[in-house]
Amino acid sequence: MKRLIRYALLVFVILAAGYWAFKPAAVPVDFGEVSKGTLQVTVNEEGRTRVRDRYVVSAPLPGRMKRIELEPGDPVVAGKTIVAQFQPSDPALLDVRTRGELEARARAAASAAGGARADRERIRADLAFAQSDLKRARALVEQKVIAAREMEGAERQVETLTRSLQSAEFAVRTAEHELEVARASLIQSRGRGAAAISLYSPVNGVILRRLKESEAVVPTGEPLVEIGDLKDLEIVSDLLSSAAVRVQPAQPVLIEQWGGDHPLNGTVRLIEPSGFTKISALGVEEQRVNAIIDFVDPPEKRPRIGDGYRVEVRIIVWSRNDVVKVPTSSLFREGDDWAVYVVNGDRASRRRVQVGQRSGLEAEITTGLATGERIIVYPSDAVRDGVKVRARS
Repeated sequence: MKRLIRYALLVFVILAAGYWAFKPAAVPVDFGEVSKGTLQVTVNEEGRTRVRDRYVVSAPLPGRMKRIELEPGDPVVAGKTIVAQFQPSDPALLDVRTRGELEARARAAASAAGGARADRERIRADLAFAQSDLKRARALVEQKVIAAREMEGAERQVETLTRSLQSAEFAVRTAEHELEVARASLIQSRGRGAAAISLYSPVNGVILRRLKESEAVVPTGEPLVEIGDLKDLEIVSDLLSSAAVRVQPAQPVLIEQWGGDHPLNGTVRLIEPSGFTKISALGVEEQRVNAIIDFVDPPEKRPRIGDGYRVEVRIIVWSRNDVVKVPTSSLFREGDDWAVYVVNGDRASRRRVQVGQRSGLEAEITTGLATGERIIVYPSDAVRDGVKVRARS
């Protein structure tokens, strides 16, 4: 009897050892959780800053240019700062045809200056009319006659015309300087003295680049310096054409990786209507479209950003609060549908879900999951419906 009991115990131990030896082990996985919060869908791309209005000062006539003492970054004042000086060449004898051409050039410059002034006055009148429209729109909004969106359109029109007026002012100054250059060329060509000619800065700003430095004899039209205002910067970012169709003017932009410890705010001003072909780093031809982005933050919050600096932009094309969301790494395809593995107790349960908007890291779940449920992220091939799982150590 005792021997029978010992045999029975031995068989039980062998069977128990076999069960534990061949029992399926729990699959180690990473757990996540269904949460509710803000979801933003963005178009991410690199960009570079550039001065909105760039001016190149060039040689008005052939002659000997004196050494340019201004350095890149030096401030200049419109009409006061001398950026270059010329000692003109000895005047040549002119025939009737050459003198007539120079006089016609001066008259053309005078006409261009008059046209620029007329364009400035037209824009100024349009701006005055837009400002009166904005004043009326604000009164109507206060009376709740029109929607606030119409007032926002009037405000945008006033802002656009204000910038156009600034550009028109610059155009008038440039035309007036070109007129002065044409007249100076005519005077020197007629041999009325050989005094040095001073070139003044056409706008307020800083020296961006010094294209010529040492004293040298230069021909007419030789570029000398580039001038721009670093407070008036914009960002140009070349987007894939498939992403550019989702971007619209006035969409908010987060500007990151610019060198500061916080992102800057921007807004899309323009999506250029024409694209271009660009070869990627992998040698693939891509169709790209330039997006022009304005800074919203004042220059004081970006004091050290200059022309041609690299930044990263995130254009927010969709945003909503109180969204049920999961990490995109938890989603996988099941036929034509999306699915996730939900953890019930210690076992995985496959569940189909409806996915809405998606960003790079998170996805909106419209149906199929509730806030607080545990899910499996990065599910491996070992994870199946009903399999036992445990947290990865």
